[in-house]
Amino acid sequence: MHVSQHQPSSGPEPEPGADGKRSLYVPVRRGPAGSVVRLWRTPFGTRTAVAFTSDRRLRSVLGPTQPWIRLSESALRRMVEPLGALLLTVDPLLTARPPVSWTTEAPAPEDADPEPEAAAP
Repeated sequence: MHVSQHQPSSGPEPEPGADGKRSLYVPVRRGPAGSVVRLWRTPFGTRTAVAFTSDRRLRSVLGPTQPWIRLSESALRRMVEPLGALLLTVDPLLTARPPVSWTTEAPAPEDADPEPEAAAP
């Protein structure tokens, strides 16, 4: 699959696909064998594919460096159904950010007992 070079769309609406339906902008990630459609979870934990009606909307939610491909809705559904994603979310406004890694150690509670001193021989 070809990953877009993040070219802006030529108009406000995507061009129709070969089947006469508009194509969607689908976020992908790079995998060992090429591009892979990204899947998300709904607040209830159900897997969902996510797509956008324009590259501008995709970039506003996922950032300017998010790679994407254009697929018809039916092609996207056929791709993700075997992966357990039966839902398709179009033009979500928010996505959860990845968790922040904890790089600093948490301070010890003030009421904790101090470490015992080593006994001198």
